[in-house]
Amino acid sequence: MATIFHTVRLRAFSLLQVLVLVLSITSCVDEDQLDDTPQGNFEALWKIMDEHYCFFEEKGIDWQQIHDKYKVRVNSGMSKLQLFEVMADMLSELRDGHVNLTAAHDFARNWSWYENYPANISDTLLRSYMGTDYKIASGLKYRILDDNIGYIRYESFIDGIGEGNLDEVLIHMLLCRGIIIDIRDNGGGELTNAQVLASRFCNKKTLVGYTRHKTGAGHNDFSEMEPHYLEPSANVRWQKGVCVLTNRHVYSAANDFVMMMKALPGTILVGDRTGGGGGMPFSSTLPNGWVVRFSAVPSYDANRKSVEFGISPDYDVNLTDADFLKGEDTLIEFARQILVQ
Repeated sequence: MATIFHTVRLRAFSLLQVLVLVLSITSCVDEDQLDDTPQGNFEALWKIMDEHYCFFEEKGIDWQQIHDKYKVRVNSGMSKLQLFEVMADMLSELRDGHVNLTAAHDFARNWSWYENYPANISDTLLRSYMGTDYKIASGLKYRILDDNIGYIRYESFIDGIGEGNLDEVLIHMLLCRGIIIDIRDNGGGELTNAQVLASRFCNKKTLVGYTRHKTGAGHNDFSEMEPHYLEPSANVRWQKGVCVLTNRHVYSAANDFVMMMKALPGTILVGDRTGGGGGMPFSSTLPNGWVVRFSAVPSYDANRKSVEFGISPDYDVNLTDADFLKGEDTLIEFARQILVQ
C-alpha cells in the first residue's frame, strides 16, 4: 500500500461567522424582553425559530400557520408541564432531529426520521462477526474477517479518534483486499472526527460540500453557498477499495461523513438512505431558562443538493430475515462481495 504524506488543513467554519451567528441567536430574546409567562415563553420560542431556523422552505412549512394553531392552547393558568407539551408539539412539526427543547424535567425530541424505517442492523449478528477478540483503538472496533477484508465499526462520532489510532488500524490492515466501515446506528457527534477519518481515504484536495449562513430574519435570507474541501491526511492513507455501511439511523456528523466519503473516488455506499440532519445546530435560551436547539446552518453535498433529508447509497441493501436466520448480515456480505471482485 502506498503511503503519502501531506499537510492536513481541514476546512472549518469561520470563527467570526460562528460568533456573529451565535450572538444574533442568543440576543433575540433579550432584545424583545418577553415576559416569563406561558404566553411570553411561547412567543419567544416561536420567534427564535421564525428568525433563525433554516429549513422552512425545504420542508414546505407555514410557520405562521403553526403559530396560530398552537397559540390557542396557551393560557396564563397552564402549568409548566402543559406549556412544555404545547411547545414540544409545535417543534415536532419541523420533523427535525436537531430540534430539541430542554427543561429540568424533560427533553423534547423528534425521532421520526428513523423510527418508521427498517433497522437494517442486528446486535446479534454484529457480535457474531466481531467475536470477542476484536481490537479497540479509541472509538474504533476492528478486525480482519476470514476473507481478508478489514472491518471497522464506528458507533458514534462522539467517541474521539487520534491520528495514531488510525495509523495503527490501517497498518494492521495493510494486506487486506479492502475495508468495510460500518457506521450503522451512528447518530453523529463531533464533525472533526468525521473529517479526520474521511481524510484517510482522500488523495487530493476534494470539494465535498457547501454551507450557507442566515443573513437576516427572513426565511430565505441566506448567504451564497460556501464551498468546503477535504484535504488528504499527512499520515497513512488507504489506497484500496472501501465500503461504507449505512442505515436510516445515520445522522448529523455521521451523515456528513457519508457526504464526504461519497465525494471520494473508490468509495461505495451500501445499505439504506441515511437519516439526514444536514443543519448545524445552535441553541438559545427562553425567558424561563429552557433551552431550544435548532438547525441554523444548512449543508449541501458537492452537487449543491441539500443533505437534510439523507443521502442515498450506491447499493440499496436491506437486512433480510433469511440471512438473519443463517447468521449472516446481508449488508456486510454484500460489501465483502464487492471488495473481493
